[in-house]
This record gives sequence, C-alpha cells and structure tokens, in this order.
Amino acid sequence: MKLYAVIDTNVLVSALLRWDSVPGAVLEQALIGSIVPLLSDEIMAEYEEVLRRKKFPFKEQDILTVTEGIRMRGVFLDPKKVEENLPDTKDVIFYAVTMEARKESDAYLVTGNIKHFPLKHYVVTPREMLTILENGGRPILEAEGDNHE
Repeated sequence: MKLYAVIDTNVLVSALLRWDSVPGAVLEQALIGSIVPLLSDEIMAEYEEVLRRKKFPFKEQDILTVTEGIRMRGVFLDPKKVEENLPDTKDVIFYAVTMEARKESDAYLVTGNIKHFPLKHYVVTPREMLTILENGGRPILEAEGDNHE
C-alpha cells in the first residue's frame, strides 16, 4: 500500500536530528516508497534552505540523501491558490499541495505543528501517519468507525 503525503519541513528536521524517532520512521517510509512524497518546487526549495541552516548539525551527505531521495520518489504538483488563512504564510504551499492532490486521491499533510493547519482528518502528526500506514491506509477516524472530517 502506498500513501500520498506532503511532509512538512519540521518532520524532516526532526528525522535528521534523530533517525530512530517517529519522524525518522515517516522519512524512512518515504524513502522506501510506502509514502509517496507530494512536492512542489517551492517545497523542495524550503527543504534545501532549512536543512542547510547553520543552527542544524546536518552533514551535507545526509541532506543530499534525504532531498534527492524525496525528489526521486516524489510527485510534483502545481497547486491552485487556497483560501485558508494559516498562521504562518510559509505553510500555505504545504496545504495547497495537499489540497491539489486530494482532488485526485487521498493525500495527507504530515506535520509536527498540527495547530498551524486546519483541523482536518488528513492533516496528521507523524505518529498518526504511521498508524494510518499500519491500518492499510484507512484514516484514523474511519478505522475507529467515525467518518467525520
């Protein structure tokens, strides 16, 4: 089973800080193909810029492994403008790509900053994304017998 997901930059940062973490497991699933990363040029540019910030101790080779792995396995979309007002304007592209993908199939937005996005069943934490994978792709609410959005 493959799931489509936009992975927020904070998940990548957390994964690189601790490979043996829940965000690390999400990144691993994206690199082995269980999660298909949904991307745009703007998202890739943010990944590249943030992961190279001096405040992070990341090795260039690790950054390249992550960004190139995601780029090779990802699907690039050109999203339409969304009408949601988000607390951080840099988050809009992540939500817009998610909404564009949802026009065609189920897609998720995986973030460690869940409060930065609208409360929707497809905006999930890294732990929730792993649970959805374990449930064969069924959303958590659906798996619990509740179909609310």
